[in-house]
Amino acid sequence: MAKNFKLLQAKMSPGAHARAEAKADKMIREMALDELRAARDLTQELLAKRLHVRQSAVSKLERRTDMYVSTLHDMIKAMGGSLEIRAVFPEGSVRIKQFSRLPHLPSARLRNFGGLKKA
Repeated sequence: MAKNFKLLQAKMSPGAHARAEAKADKMIREMALDELRAARDLTQELLAKRLHVRQSAVSKLERRTDMYVSTLHDMIKAMGGSLEIRAVFPEGSVRIKQFSRLPHLPSARLRNFGGLKKA
């Protein structure tokens, strides 16, 4: 039988509750592209339509571990966001601003990236 989460949460010690909160916050801050798309309630089909590519192209992009910054920029923009790139050092982080000036050629870049076909 399923248990009510609020009841389970109320029984947690303050330390356990804090650890669970920290873990949940980290999970929200760190996601793979497919998790981010799903969290934004987008299907691969809808994202493909926004990017003017086939659904299979979105699937391939979500599995890649290396891609052009411009391709990632286009995917994030199609999800309704904007891409920021930061260099993180022990003394702090620095936003790398040159990527905010990417030219707007999304469908051409995506089609030419890895042999992906236009929808």
